[in-house]
Amino acid sequence: MKVSQLMLFGIFFIGTSAVEAQEKTSLTLDEAIHLAWKNSNEVSLANTKVATKKYELQSTKNNQYPDLKVSGQYQRLAKASIDLKINKSATSQPLPVVDQLMIGQVNASVPVFAGFKIQNSIKAYENLYQAETATASQKKEEVAMKVVNHYADLYKAQKTLELLKENQKRAQQRATDFSDLEKNGIIPRNDLLKSQLQVSKIQLSIDEATKNLNIVNFYLVTLLKLPVGTKLEIKESDFANFQMDNIPTNDEPALQNRKDLEAVRFQEKASQANVKIARSAYYPSIAIIGGYTALDLKNVITVQNAMNIGVGVSYDLSAILKNGTMVRIAESKVIEVQNSQAMLTDYIKLEVQNAIEDYDLALKQNVVYAQAVEQSSENYRIIKDQYDNGLSDTNDLLEADVEQLGSKINKALAKANIIQKYYELLSVTGQLSQSFNLAKI
Repeated sequence: MKVSQLMLFGIFFIGTSAVEAQEKTSLTLDEAIHLAWKNSNEVSLANTKVATKKYELQSTKNNQYPDLKVSGQYQRLAKASIDLKINKSATSQPLPVVDQLMIGQVNASVPVFAGFKIQNSIKAYENLYQAETATASQKKEEVAMKVVNHYADLYKAQKTLELLKENQKRAQQRATDFSDLEKNGIIPRNDLLKSQLQVSKIQLSIDEATKNLNIVNFYLVTLLKLPVGTKLEIKESDFANFQMDNIPTNDEPALQNRKDLEAVRFQEKASQANVKIARSAYYPSIAIIGGYTALDLKNVITVQNAMNIGVGVSYDLSAILKNGTMVRIAESKVIEVQNSQAMLTDYIKLEVQNAIEDYDLALKQNVVYAQAVEQSSENYRIIKDQYDNGLSDTNDLLEADVEQLGSKINKALAKANIIQKYYELLSVTGQLSQSFNLAKI
């Protein structure tokens, strides 16, 4: 490995949060996720959609109840002409002056049968409400996974920056020592320049790392809705003492727990109810009707307590010919949802298998990186002894230093990577919510 490769190790991370002079805020992963669930616009929107579906369901249920209407009229009549067809006689008195009309009515209608449309509409909206609730839960899991990724990336960035600064101190001391050696003619000026060049490259890596750290910090602060300028700090103990339990080994938990799959299942039930709603047009509608009427035609007639009750029947005969298309549309939508469910099931299986492989790879990498730290440290010690005894040159020394730095960075990030892959595995199997008590949110 050449000295020029130091830059690759210096920027191997994702990160943000760096102004050391500023006081930093420490958050555990659990605290960060609960803040996101509380403040996230995505979660708020998902909850609002659930509330909307709940109101739509209640509105549909209201169709079961009687319709009650009250109406009244007052009309002023101008020189009304009256011609009574009954009780006329040659000696009849002059007809009265009629100049106003008042009518009051109360009508009620109670649905009895509508081709099972009302009941199936309620079932459809109940399933849509359940589907939206499941979708909201899935959205909360997605937000939680975003926080996990940003949180892990922030830790990786902080740790990488820390190791780079430690290496910078050693490189600066080496450059100072080489400067003294060069002045005394012990080493050539070219070796001094190589050590100084390494210091410059490390500084460039630190600057790049600080920039990336600030970006990730900004992402996480924005997601959590914390005050602008907040600098977050991740404690190493949150990763060092992390315990991983109930690690999934197949896709069975995903097919049982995934909320997006549950939402599609409820959508299928709603679509099946919509088929029955479409078929309801083939049946007549029956309702019990009743009412009360009061009428007063001034100086002519007064009607009071005119009550009525009966049965109303309506039947759209054209539906026999026209409604077949609506039924076929509804049936086709059921097939659409079923195909979507099958596709999602296959996709979930692929996600789970990929997550299992990623988690296993992270475990294996952790073992290799731990060995690499020991090997690179021993290699640097040997090269340093050889250099001090004139058996190796400056290139060998600086190359060994770069390899040691790279192995330390890889080892430091390996634990965070394992935790990140563990949570990804929980997420794709629908078990992430259980880790953070999502049901309480």
